Amino acid sequence: MKFSENWLRELVEIQADRSTLSHALTMAGLEVEELTPLGDDLAGVVVAEIIAAEKHPEADRLQVCKVDTGQGEPLQIVCGAPNARVGIKVPLATVGAKLPGGIAIKAAKLRGVESAGMLCSAKELGVDADASGLLELPLDAPIGQSLADYLGLPDASFELKLTPNRPDCLGLVGLAHDVAALFGSSVKVPVQAAVVVTSEARRGIRLEAGKDAPRYLGRIVEGIDPAARTPLWMAERLRRAGLRPISAVVDVTNYVMLELGQPMHAFDNDALEGDIVVRHARAGETLKILDGSEAQLDPGFVLIADEKKGLAVAGVMGGHASRVTDATQNIFLESAHFAPAAIMGRARKLGLHTDASHRFERGVDPELPRRALERATELLQAIAGGNAGPVLVAENLADLPSPMPVTLRRTRLQRVLGVVVADAEVARIFTALGMQVVVVAEGWQVTAPSSRFDIEREEDLIEEVARIFGYDNIPTATPAGALTLAVEPEARINELALREQLAARGYFEAVNLSFVAADLLASWGFGKNLVPLANPLSADLAVMRPSLLPGLMDALRHNRARQQERVRLFEVARVFAAGNPPVETPSLAIVACGNARAEQWGEPSRTLDFHDLKGDLDALIAWGGEPQRWSVHADDLPGWLHPGRSARVACDGDTVGYLGALHPQLAKALDLGADVHVLELALEPVLRRRLPQAKAVARFPAVRRDIAMDVPEAAAWSQIEQTVRSTLGERLQELRLFDRYSGKGVEAGRKSLAMGLILQDASRTLTDDDADRCVREAIAALEQTCKAKLRG
Repeated sequence: MKFSENWLRELVEIQADRSTLSHALTMAGLEVEELTPLGDDLAGVVVAEIIAAEKHPEADRLQVCKVDTGQGEPLQIVCGAPNARVGIKVPLATVGAKLPGGIAIKAAKLRGVESAGMLCSAKELGVDADASGLLELPLDAPIGQSLADYLGLPDASFELKLTPNRPDCLGLVGLAHDVAALFGSSVKVPVQAAVVVTSEARRGIRLEAGKDAPRYLGRIVEGIDPAARTPLWMAERLRRAGLRPISAVVDVTNYVMLELGQPMHAFDNDALEGDIVVRHARAGETLKILDGSEAQLDPGFVLIADEKKGLAVAGVMGGHASRVTDATQNIFLESAHFAPAAIMGRARKLGLHTDASHRFERGVDPELPRRALERATELLQAIAGGNAGPVLVAENLADLPSPMPVTLRRTRLQRVLGVVVADAEVARIFTALGMQVVVVAEGWQVTAPSSRFDIEREEDLIEEVARIFGYDNIPTATPAGALTLAVEPEARINELALREQLAARGYFEAVNLSFVAADLLASWGFGKNLVPLANPLSADLAVMRPSLLPGLMDALRHNRARQQERVRLFEVARVFAAGNPPVETPSLAIVACGNARAEQWGEPSRTLDFHDLKGDLDALIAWGGEPQRWSVHADDLPGWLHPGRSARVACDGDTVGYLGALHPQLAKALDLGADVHVLELALEPVLRRRLPQAKAVARFPAVRRDIAMDVPEAAAWSQIEQTVRSTLGERLQELRLFDRYSGKGVEAGRKSLAMGLILQDASRTLTDDDADRCVREAIAALEQTCKAKLRG
């Protein structure tokens, strides 16, 4: 929100300098993001007229101008501005003037020609950023007058960084109420009188959008002068608020929006056909809007239309076909109230951000439309004439919000703020803010104006008192109370410890947004159970992530694009799935690529593979103390994994994640190499830990027996291990796979697995017969369940 300081001071008396005003606004929660002084050093700059201009004899891009300053003989000025020409009025910095930035004006020779001053652009004067040419003044500007007096300078452009709960301050009148409360003054805005109706021109209005558009006002103004120019005072206020003057009609609607906070729009009345219809857009409906683009609409948009065509996207932008042009003489002024929820995100969906949508998304006072319509008509008639028709009103009163009284307890106010605020001061603050105050036994009953959507409960009123009374006046008090330390459960690994463990294994933690683009998820094959956002920040952040991997992979690609060949990242965060409410699942994800080890001399380099990442997974599983509960399987893999170099991870038989190489097609689509490996797991099973239990050191020796089993190629080690462990029970202390062979001597489609059985009994020493019996049982079980046979 940008505005002119002088304009604000016209609306409210401020007994403070610019610096104090800026500090007071910021401390009241209306942060001054930027403050730009305008025209502070313009002594010696006057309005002048170019009465002659000739080409410089020694320079193609320079002109020698004769300039009338109203002081007798014209001055000779050498100028290089492309728009310098006879008949225009421009600012002239005379000899001795000192411009903003410390530029001192002296008499000089330019390429041998005398120059007694400098014709100036807006940027050189410090009143605008435009440096494309001379600042052209209106033709009726008085020659010889001080430019500062003519433009109402010095001034300053304030830019506020408003929070979304203060849309009332997006208009100068709303802001003036806060300033009046801060400085103990009152707002000087007169009551808006109704414009005299001098035409009977009417047009019907139908509301068909329900609660999304409960109030719509319009008025026809006939016979305006299309050549009328926006007066200087209005154009300057618009320019200092960051808006370019365009035409009288458009400038009036923009001016009212800045003054009152009510966005408005003007249609060429001759381009309208029949009644105005406020309705939802139809599926597939399109509208060419003012910027020339084609808006693709759906029933989520509110559309302003006539009997035959769309006219404007409500709360966002007007249509091209019904726009006001230089030939327009009859206009239809619109002033409406739209529900914030009906406008939220609609502009972003069209790739736009407009002043109107910025205000309607946050909420506009539902009582403003009539006042704004009368104000705009008054200004338009003063500038361009015309005959005003009656105000045309269509409204559904039941769908309009109405303020409710809120009670503020005196004791609650004192308890929260820690300071006593006098009753009279509390009443003054609320009254200055435009609220109705009734004193009751326990405090005050306050009814906020219709513009203050944020006043809903007692805490909101306490905040109003605190920020106007002044945070600097509230004492700082340290909270007192006993703190109870949370007991860390022994049966659960701490998340911080997990992060430290991964960092110790060479991974770097990444933190990504919880929102991703829908098309990115589509490339991964995530198309079901998604949680879309109703009001996304952008199209790239439109869906809650169903997996950590897309965002983490984007971070990996970002690093590889910056010459980082070996990248190892992890993230611990939540993923989301559709539900009521949406289901949030804490997850752990890892991505890695490049060499398995950092570059060194001790061992040759090799590319990271499946088994490296599987080793990291095994380390995390072993930390929980129950590795036997975990298994990996080669079936039921998602489409984004390589079918021959990946696995499904299960805990207690339930799938908890996936591990392996990225599918080559996806890696190519994401512009990644073939060496990228990923792991994603549900976090809770990883964090579960068996409680440590003391156990006596075994008194009896262990016995080892090695066997080599011929098994089908499709037999998974997890199945073989589970079979042996379940068969031998507690006698099997450890099962070690130490060789895998396929080739000569082994049938095609089969493989040989050599494994060591570490056998031990806690009560006695195992005999050879005991060990041989265990081996026979294990072999028999493998033959039955895995179609295995003992190799000779």
